[in-house]
Order: sequence, then structure tokens, then C-alpha cells
Amino acid sequence: MKGVFDTKPNSGYDDEVTRQYHFPTRSNYFGVAQAVVGDWIVYREPQRNSGRRAYIAVARVLRIDPDPVRPDHAYAVIDDYLPFDRPVPFGGDGTYWEAPLRAIGDPNRVGAGLQGKAMRPLEDADFTAIVRAGLSETLAPENALRLGLAGLQDVEQAMFQHPDAPPEEQVRRIELMLVNRKIRDANFRRQVCEAYDDRCAVTGLRIINGGGRSEVQAAHIWGVGEGGPDVVQNGLALSGTVHWLFDRHLISLTDDYRLLVAHNRVPSDLIGLFAKQMDRIHLPNDARLRPHATYVARHRERFIAA
Repeated sequence: MKGVFDTKPNSGYDDEVTRQYHFPTRSNYFGVAQAVVGDWIVYREPQRNSGRRAYIAVARVLRIDPDPVRPDHAYAVIDDYLPFDRPVPFGGDGTYWEAPLRAIGDPNRVGAGLQGKAMRPLEDADFTAIVRAGLSETLAPENALRLGLAGLQDVEQAMFQHPDAPPEEQVRRIELMLVNRKIRDANFRRQVCEAYDDRCAVTGLRIINGGGRSEVQAAHIWGVGEGGPDVVQNGLALSGTVHWLFDRHLISLTDDYRLLVAHNRVPSDLIGLFAKQMDRIHLPNDARLRPHATYVARHRERFIAA
């Protein structure tokens, strides 16, 4: 069974939405949590606490762990978190993505209908519709070349070239797409390059080729093979050479985004790239999209160990 998990800033819960969702174990929440284990959920931000009143990401629930400190709470352990290209508006004017909300009829009663339902079931058809809307830019055929997805069969399937396919077949296509590494990388690349204005964070160079594709690459700070998430805050836009150095922990970052360089290991003909080593790297204008301190610290630990 699919589900919706509401999450909001400063909720008071011990949430880290890419890895865990903290919730009270009262019966209606725990029942939903158990039902979605092994399946997919959509995260939604309510308007409270300056939330965006929109669906913001998709993720998979691996298991439920008890909270060792608060026995009346538990954690849904999360994997395969994938943020949407753009928040998907919750709805309005009587039109909603979730079937039970559409059934209410009176938009003024929708808020009351959600009381006590921060975790709730989601029908397969509604799940596929929300995900397709949330990843519409990554999956758009006109963006396939720019994102390196041209000719990828899973993209064509996810866009439902056969809209009359039964719901179970449509949701199967979406599920395959959500774990496809090429599609996840394309989503990650698009968001990182956009956040950094297609500029290398180290050199500041911005090169767009004739096909409209940026020459910078999206580098994971905490590698996905080690559990790092596909989120902008775990990414840097880097030129190919700088990306190679970063992945091999020959360069890293301080907490205030200045470069650390292993001068004794970096090839001498590349040292010139780091003439402004003590300057801050080029960063997104939106501070919320800048590298997260936790991910930077993990990378720096590997740099120091090397």
C-alpha cells in the first residue's frame, strides 16, 4: 500500500526525511506505517510552520524501528528518497490529488478531514499522478538530451505512452523508474546544476554546449554507494577534472565552504585550479540549497584519512 506522510519544518519530531520519519505509535498512524513497509510514500508539507502546502518528494519505507527513548513513538526507516523537480500544489477549488479529499466535496471541510491523518493511505492511481507531476521536468521528452536520458526506455514508459494501461501496470512503471539510477542521476543533475547556475563551484566557469547541456557535472558529497541521498544539499556542480579530484578525496571543503587541497597528492599541473583556495567556493544564492554540514563533514573525514 502507498501512503502520504506529512512533514513540516520545526515539527518537534526527530525527522530526517531522507533517512527516517518519526511518529507517535497511536493506532491509526502505526497501522498506516506497517501497511506501507516495503512500498512507496509521498511526502507532503502542510501550510503550518511556513510549509509549502505541496507534495515535495517520494521515498520508500524499509521498516519500522521503535524509538529507544520514547516508547510511544517509532521511526519509519526511509530509503530511495527523491525530491520532486518542483513542489506539487496540494490542491484547491475542490480539485485534490487524493481520492478521499476529492470525495469530501466541500473544500472548506478538507482541513477538518485531514485532522489526525498526518500519515494516511494513498491509492495507486493518485500516487502515479503525483509522482508524474512532481518529476515532470526530469521526464519531459524535450529535456532528455540535456539530462542524458535520450532513448531510455523507462522514461518513455513512465510518461505513459499507453495511457489506457491498467493502473497496476502504470504504477509498476513508476516504481521501476524511481529506482533507475540513470533517472535518479538526471533528477539530481538537473537540480544541482540549476542551483549553481551551471557554474563549477570551484573554478566558477559556466560552459553550455551547443545542445544546451551544461558542461559541469553533479557530484555527490556523500556518495550514494555509502548511503548519501540524491538531494541538492548533498551535491556540488563541478567541472569534470575537479569532480575527479573531489571523488578521490584529493580536495574537500571546510565548514565555511573553503577548499582543502592535498597538495602532496594533487598532480602538479592541476595545482593552478586552486590559486584561490582560501576563497569561498561559488554557492547557490538560495542558502537552503547549499551543502549540508553533515555531508561536508563526512567527505572531509575521508579526505583527512587519505
